[in-house]
Amino acid sequence: MSRFFHGGDSSSESSSSDEEELYGEEEEEEANAEQASDDDSSDADSDDDSSSSEEDKPRAKGAGAFLRDDNDDDSDDSDSGSDRKVTVKSAKDKRLEEIEGTIKTIENAEKINDWAVISAEFDKLNRQVSKLIQAGNTPKMYIKAISDLEEFMNETIAKQKVTPKKMSTINARGLNAVKQRIKKNNKEFETQIETFRSDKDAFMESEDEEEEVAPRDRKAQSTSGQIQTAEDIGDDGFQAVGRGGKALIYTPESIFKHLRLNVESRGKKNTDRAEQIRVMEKLLEVASTPYQRIRVLITLISTRFDLATSSSTVMSQEQWRLAESEYRSLLEVLEGNPTWIVVEHAEEWENDDKAPSPAAGERFRIPGSIVSFAERLDDELTRSLQQIDPHTAEYIERLIDEQALYTNIVRGLFYTESLVADSSLESPTKANQESLNRILMRRLEHVYFKPSQVITILEEKAWKDIPQALNSKITPRGSIDSAEGLVTTICTYLYDNSESIIRTRSMLCQIFYLALHDQYYRSRDMMLMSHLQETIGSFDVKTQILFNRTLVQVGLCAFRSGLVYEAQTSLQEICGSGRQKELLAQGVMMGRYAQVSPEQEKAERQRQLPFHMHINLELLECVYLTCSMLLEIPLLAQVGSNPEVRKRVISKTFRRMLEYHERQIFTGPPENTRDHVMQASKALAAGEWKKCSDFIDSIKIWELMADSAKIKTMLFEQIQEEGLRTFLFTYQPFYDTLSVSKLASMFDLEKEKVAAIVSKMISHEELMAALDQVNSIIIFRKGVELSRLQSLSLTLSDKASNLIEQNERVLEQRTAGTTNAFERSGAGGRGGRGGRGGRGGQRGGQSEGGQNRRGGQQFTGGALGNRGVVRA
Repeated sequence: MSRFFHGGDSSSESSSSDEEELYGEEEEEEANAEQASDDDSSDADSDDDSSSSEEDKPRAKGAGAFLRDDNDDDSDDSDSGSDRKVTVKSAKDKRLEEIEGTIKTIENAEKINDWAVISAEFDKLNRQVSKLIQAGNTPKMYIKAISDLEEFMNETIAKQKVTPKKMSTINARGLNAVKQRIKKNNKEFETQIETFRSDKDAFMESEDEEEEVAPRDRKAQSTSGQIQTAEDIGDDGFQAVGRGGKALIYTPESIFKHLRLNVESRGKKNTDRAEQIRVMEKLLEVASTPYQRIRVLITLISTRFDLATSSSTVMSQEQWRLAESEYRSLLEVLEGNPTWIVVEHAEEWENDDKAPSPAAGERFRIPGSIVSFAERLDDELTRSLQQIDPHTAEYIERLIDEQALYTNIVRGLFYTESLVADSSLESPTKANQESLNRILMRRLEHVYFKPSQVITILEEKAWKDIPQALNSKITPRGSIDSAEGLVTTICTYLYDNSESIIRTRSMLCQIFYLALHDQYYRSRDMMLMSHLQETIGSFDVKTQILFNRTLVQVGLCAFRSGLVYEAQTSLQEICGSGRQKELLAQGVMMGRYAQVSPEQEKAERQRQLPFHMHINLELLECVYLTCSMLLEIPLLAQVGSNPEVRKRVISKTFRRMLEYHERQIFTGPPENTRDHVMQASKALAAGEWKKCSDFIDSIKIWELMADSAKIKTMLFEQIQEEGLRTFLFTYQPFYDTLSVSKLASMFDLEKEKVAAIVSKMISHEELMAALDQVNSIIIFRKGVELSRLQSLSLTLSDKASNLIEQNERVLEQRTAGTTNAFERSGAGGRGGRGGRGGRGGQRGGQSEGGQNRRGGQQFTGGALGNRGVVRA
């Protein structure tokens, strides 16, 4: 049955049959013309089949014909059949119409300077043209459109430079997008664009002729491609094919084209990064020149880093080691071929068909960053260590890779240093110097927190793996014989050549190293001279974390040196806050009522330090509480005899813990570090210094400190001295005189030491007494010290006075702006409630007319109310 069947009309049947034959011929021509394009032909055939199958079916009658009469329908069709013209368009014609509509939209947007629309339509145009280009047919209207768009873009940019009025944000974003894409896009049609610009009319007139020849050229091209791929079939009968079933051929000549395709596809959706890596590895195998190897290695390393684009994914150990070995290979190629250098501010070579050929003595610059690769390797290793359980063998195995990373950082430092020293380069010296400072800071960050023995081993292995021909001017081979010398040399160079954050971080790293190796006074002086306490709030979070770590390390160094007060002062800010984990980036502490968004929590976890860089928090708490005990217990004893110092508090955290411990009904044996210190504090306050010393000595955490026996001896002496001070503060009201020899025997101290401690207390006016050196006795002054009852009475009176002041202050706030707040009209005072002449003033008393009721109770009102006259 005919496609254009009209019921019962012979003329309509003949016309429809003619049209059907015409349509069949056009369909066959279309299929022959577009057999190279599989997608287009499949679309067209599917459309034609579906339309013919639908129209060949007999029409439904009755309700199926939408309630229309068949006779009316037939008559209408027969009347209009001769006038109706049906146009059948091929898929190619439809696509050309779509392209023409998109070009008109771009031209209209150019008139109103709407670059947001131009950017969107330009992408749409490239998608529409892609299938025609694959078929070997590039529309001339497309060449004209992209040529005109490029010229219009250049004119707009030139106008924007001289126009004071800035473009809107959306327009500027669209202009930048078009600027980035059109330059790469027009390179593929450079020859056709030049032909169009030379003679536009002749170029557009030759459109029809070339469209007929194009399919034949495409067919010949595909045939030749099949012949080429047949040669590359492996022994097993298989060959690698890409999209569309085309065989992939990797030759040295096609390396740059594959690299460009790889770069363009980076960041796009549905991009198979693993496949890209496999392609890059094959290109690396066929690369024959140093330039090709450098370009492939740079792209390959970047593609491997793309595997861990999100913060939640971690680069696998296998991929990391492959990237590390490729980074080492890149450095080897660059060191062996000084003609090619990799710098950040270099222009990209745009000719994919021909490699650059620099002149003799010239150094060709390739865009890339050796320093950024080293930083990314370091960051990926840190992220991997953050995710691994530190108490497993896997963490130790992963930590072994730090040696290879450190060696590559040192080697990259040598290469960057050679670029800075080369005066023939035209690249910006300041940019190269910043790169050198960055990689030098990375080297410092790998050594500052390690003991000197570990740094020495790390340096020896690194220099052993580096070729003898390589050397450094900053840290020459064999010239630095100690870890301290290495840290000092690097920090001194950064002080002279860096600015702001890098200089600050290098100073903090040097202070940390000095404090770690028990050089307290040097580290303290550097910390004070830096004045970072005043400006650290304006730095980034990582620098603030480094400052906190350095401050804690200085406090621990002071404790190891026996300086209890200095240690407690340094640790007070960090340990007194109760947020040690968060401030030192060693854990995330979420409070019960803390309102933290998922993004903030995620950023907090990314800032965490690997476990091997942690400072032991239990040891830190033990040191802080021990120092607070040695300072607070004598102070609490002094408050009982001297009320003037009762408001002085050294550690609120320690006092809160001590008060909580004292409120416990039953106190069992100590179980943790805090319990040991609390029970030692109670014993010291009671004068039992030996028991206090036993509690402190039984803490196991001291074994983690270097030379723990020396630390315990120092603590024993400190407890003896503070026990003597506490005894004198507590029991001085009960003595008139006290023998020095008696105190020496009680606390196992020498007489000279006891006399020195007492003299110091008297000079600081902590003890109201006099020392008789002839008789070796202490004479206490009476009438100055207060008893326990007197001090408690003074405390009560002070609290009562504070309560009265607070009540008066609240009263003033509530009655502010009110005059005569307590005066009542006609009351004469406070007791006259309301204006009724006092409480019960008219209850059986004086009436409103001034007369008294008989038998009434003659009550005159309140205490300050109206005083009525009682009459008989």
